Amino acid sequence: MLRLFSPGVWIVVLLAVVSSILVCLLPEAPRDGMQYWTWVREHAAVASSVAVKWNATHPNLPVRVSTLNPTALNTRLLSGFYSGTPVADLVEIERSSIGQVFAGPSDDIGLVDLTDLMDREHLREKINAPSLSPWTFRGRVYGLPHDVHPVMLGYRADLVEAAGIDVTKIETWDDYFRVMRPLMVDRDGDGRPDSYLLNLAPTSLGIHEVLLLQAGGGLIAPDGSPTLNSEINIRIVAQMAVWCAGPNRMTAEINVAGPSAMRLAAEGYAVGFIWPDWAAGATRTALPNMAGKFKLMPLPAFTRGGRRTSVFGGTMLGLTKVSPHREAAWDFAKKVYLAPETAERLYRTFGIVSPIKSNWSLPCYDEPDPYYCGQHVGRLYLNLAADVPLRVPSPYYLQAGDAFNAAMVTVCRAVDDQGLTDPAAVEPIARRVLDTAQANVQRLMSNNLFLKENRHP
Repeated sequence: MLRLFSPGVWIVVLLAVVSSILVCLLPEAPRDGMQYWTWVREHAAVASSVAVKWNATHPNLPVRVSTLNPTALNTRLLSGFYSGTPVADLVEIERSSIGQVFAGPSDDIGLVDLTDLMDREHLREKINAPSLSPWTFRGRVYGLPHDVHPVMLGYRADLVEAAGIDVTKIETWDDYFRVMRPLMVDRDGDGRPDSYLLNLAPTSLGIHEVLLLQAGGGLIAPDGSPTLNSEINIRIVAQMAVWCAGPNRMTAEINVAGPSAMRLAAEGYAVGFIWPDWAAGATRTALPNMAGKFKLMPLPAFTRGGRRTSVFGGTMLGLTKVSPHREAAWDFAKKVYLAPETAERLYRTFGIVSPIKSNWSLPCYDEPDPYYCGQHVGRLYLNLAADVPLRVPSPYYLQAGDAFNAAMVTVCRAVDDQGLTDPAAVEPIARRVLDTAQANVQRLMSNNLFLKENRHP
């Protein structure tokens, strides 16, 4: 057996073993100051501006801000939590990743429980309550929220108003598709519309969840159990399927942001867009020549009197337990996430509104935005902040999302194959497919003993 490997291979193996032993035996070098990890370049710019002032007054405890690839950040963070290898003192975590931090035993959560700190300083009551929900596990808060990310409907005001359409007559999604339907025209004679009414496709998982949450559904229940086949989800899946598939398809496959999404928005391939605050800001930056062609309005509700917004995305800032500078890290975190100066910069630069209630009176939110036809965009989003849906963190959020996405694709394929147009006719299909997806996720979750221990009360 040993002869299968050359002497060179064994030398490499020996060197690897020896070097690993030496690394383990070497004392950990003391860290110079504090490290701040984020996964977004724009977030790093804001934190770095705070760090410059901090470092001038804390020369013995400087903060170094680093931007990591999201996958690399998550891998290094989780590896550090479970192996004891060094991680940053402060770390920003995206909503889809936070559940993995809660996957093990409660005592092994690598983030500092901020609940008592926040209550001692009366911070929880100063923060938009729904914005704390993704970072709250078993009633304990593990992160400061970076944002609210309420969702509105962006629309091509130039096209809508040229067609004489009055958007004030739109209250529900049924109203929206009925009133906007004349804009689905075939201008080049190829038998297909050249404009669709919304950015929604069978694979648009992020937008699917936006609409599920708006309607009162979702992927995870407050007790941590999966809810893929809830009655609300079944109804909304059937509705979405006839919007984005079948002979009466009315929506287009366009992402919320990114170069291709911006190009298609400029070309008028879609008339309406599911836009959280960050997407409205990104559009302004990416398409400066489209100023005056977009407006925003609250999302149409699924039922009259229903919720007119939802939520999309989110980031938190947490303190790691391994940090030897927790008190200083907490002070720095508050300067980055709570200060009105950073809130104003975040809005002016990226269009993101603050979750801190005391910042909501900042004049910048009431300034008319020429890009959006003079609308007071910041105030429009903030008016919806208190009504954004609650979200539950789960170690199986990603798996539940994948299962839901596969189910949605299957339902849409059936709508295409059978030529269905009535959501009521799609519901039995949606129920069957979502029942299977639910069972698969439940089976996966039942194998995690730690998850049973961590089940929400």
